[in-house]
Amino acid sequence: MIKHVVIAFLVLLCLPGSVLRAQKKISVETEHLQLLLSVNEKGKVFQSYLGEKLSQYNSVETGRHEAYVPAGTNNLFEPAISVMHTDGNPSLELLFAEEKKDKTDDNVTVTTVSLKDPKYPFEVLLHIAAYYREDIFKSWTEIKHQEKGPVTLYNFASSMLHFDAHKYWLTNFHGDWAEEMKMQEHELTSGIKILDTKLGTRAAMYQAPFFFVSLDEPATETHGALIAGTLAWTGNFRFAFEVDEQNSLRVIAGMNNYASQYKLLPGQVFETPAFIFTYSADGKGTASRNFHHWASTYGVLDGDTQRTVLLNNWEATGFDFNEEKLAGLFDNTKKLGADLFLLDDGWFANKYPRNDDHTGLGDWQENKTKLPNGIGHLVKTATGKNIKFGIWVEPEMVNPKSELYEKHPDWILKLPNREEDYFRNQLVLDLINPKVQDFVFGVLDNMLTANPGIAYIKWDCNRMITNGWSPYLKDNQSALYIEYTRSLYQVLKRLRAKYAHLPIMLCSGGGGRIDYGALPYFTEFWPSDDTDGFERVMIQWGYSYFFPSFTVANHVTSWGKQSLKFRTDVAMMGRLGYDINLDKFSDAEWQFSQQAVKDYKRLYPVISHGDLYRLISPYQENRAVLMYASKEKAVLFSYTLHSRYGESFELVKLQGLDPKKQYQLQEINLEKGRSSSLSGKVYGGDYLMKVGLPVTSRNELSSMVLEITAQ
Repeated sequence: MIKHVVIAFLVLLCLPGSVLRAQKKISVETEHLQLLLSVNEKGKVFQSYLGEKLSQYNSVETGRHEAYVPAGTNNLFEPAISVMHTDGNPSLELLFAEEKKDKTDDNVTVTTVSLKDPKYPFEVLLHIAAYYREDIFKSWTEIKHQEKGPVTLYNFASSMLHFDAHKYWLTNFHGDWAEEMKMQEHELTSGIKILDTKLGTRAAMYQAPFFFVSLDEPATETHGALIAGTLAWTGNFRFAFEVDEQNSLRVIAGMNNYASQYKLLPGQVFETPAFIFTYSADGKGTASRNFHHWASTYGVLDGDTQRTVLLNNWEATGFDFNEEKLAGLFDNTKKLGADLFLLDDGWFANKYPRNDDHTGLGDWQENKTKLPNGIGHLVKTATGKNIKFGIWVEPEMVNPKSELYEKHPDWILKLPNREEDYFRNQLVLDLINPKVQDFVFGVLDNMLTANPGIAYIKWDCNRMITNGWSPYLKDNQSALYIEYTRSLYQVLKRLRAKYAHLPIMLCSGGGGRIDYGALPYFTEFWPSDDTDGFERVMIQWGYSYFFPSFTVANHVTSWGKQSLKFRTDVAMMGRLGYDINLDKFSDAEWQFSQQAVKDYKRLYPVISHGDLYRLISPYQENRAVLMYASKEKAVLFSYTLHSRYGESFELVKLQGLDPKKQYQLQEINLEKGRSSSLSGKVYGGDYLMKVGLPVTSRNELSSMVLEITAQ
């Protein structure tokens, strides 16, 4: 036996370099994690390992899962890529060509693996960025060729990952308008499970573009191995989870190929959006904190800048307002202690005034009846009261009853020879057309140029693409969904080139657009139009898995039958704002809210950038408890939901504290006349994490906010 091994080794030494590359390992590493690729004797690249970092990996087996599987040869399952060559050949073979590593800074390294077809001038570049301190990977591909004519792309994944475990459990999030982020978990069994969207715009309305896959058993917050992933794409996405006959799982993430066969011209580069993912051996909490740390620096615009507390006029006025009414709301903004007033829908259009959602969308001039002195007067008035001014726009959409529609019917996405299909009485502009891109950019640019004091924008998008057809694409209609999203990014890039740090909210009738493709251009997002305090506990809980708290815009409103305290406590767990008629507040409510705003601003560094620990899930009990912890301070939020008669709750064990330190407790957001049994008490961090605190009331729809300070 030893003789045969020695002979085999000597033969390997005499073989050409193309076979010696079978010994090549490609390691992509963060501080604690590692993705390992290997090249076999035929030049195929395999995924050999994904998990906690190995101290030694040269002896790791190559494995049996090709890293980026093409269609058309011997693949029997879902491919990462499939094409039709210029000569009609539907096959593709991808062999290793070269590896490059580029260190962009002391934290980020990008590994690029070049794969080439041995028979056709066709190449795929696999890019994997490793964020060392955050333990985050980002994977995307570039596809290109030099054939004589166009090559048609049918599948074009950003990433393919493989797993071998006893069982697999998928956690995904779904919903609809006002019921976003409902969490589901179920076992993946033999066959394929698809999560996708075909909506074009407002793409996350039904299915959210992020997930967990737990390995062997359902993961908890603190236990279990899993991956967490999301696609940085504001259009149609597709996640495929396939369990094969050997119980192996392949996870394929990328743009949806539905109605999107793409004709790739010679020399053209087709770049896919990034799939962002992490691995955790210690449950969902670690994965969430990895995402939060990464997003604060890389995923969201100006993550280190403190967000403003704002007052929105919508609940107070709807479409019915004038300059005098707004000036009164400016006074309320100042009295509340908020930083900014946001003017919502209804301020524009003259021929077809925007007095409801049937008219005016697309005609972005100030309505002369409501605002005879224009936006500039509002900005000046707000500035004079020492508050900032923001404004709502929906620049991608148009009402048929508008001057824009009358002048440019060719600027609309709509099928020829079919009736127009309306949603919220509006249509989508053809953003693929460069003239429309100029128009949409101009909506913002003209307004900001004329009124440089505007300090905030709410960018809305209230409908999906239906009956989509672009006269600009002519005979290439299958590119519509992809090119629309790319065109949106082009407009946003132009906007940010000129207005680099202007705060802009990403909104889509609520949570229809929540992704890390758009968020580099935005400072926060609107998670749902449903602001009922009870519902928001569930909605905000779901978003907390992938997005840091300062990105989640939460407003205190009149929705729901809970107390003002409960609604305020819920809103404070993210970016606090108000959209409520303050004129109806009692003196006690004013006093409570003013103090809440002061406390929120004081505790913002902890709430926004402290490590999040979800302690008690509302999916498991009739309460929800979470906390944000930094080195010297923590803030705990506890919500009793629809509790049962006589139900009692156990003590809650805290996390993220220093076991050797002493901590003083102080309950905040107390209503007038109420006291706290916990305020002023001092406990050791070890005690708080091993024994816990009684932070949950038995009273239905009650809440507590607890400030925890190291001594």
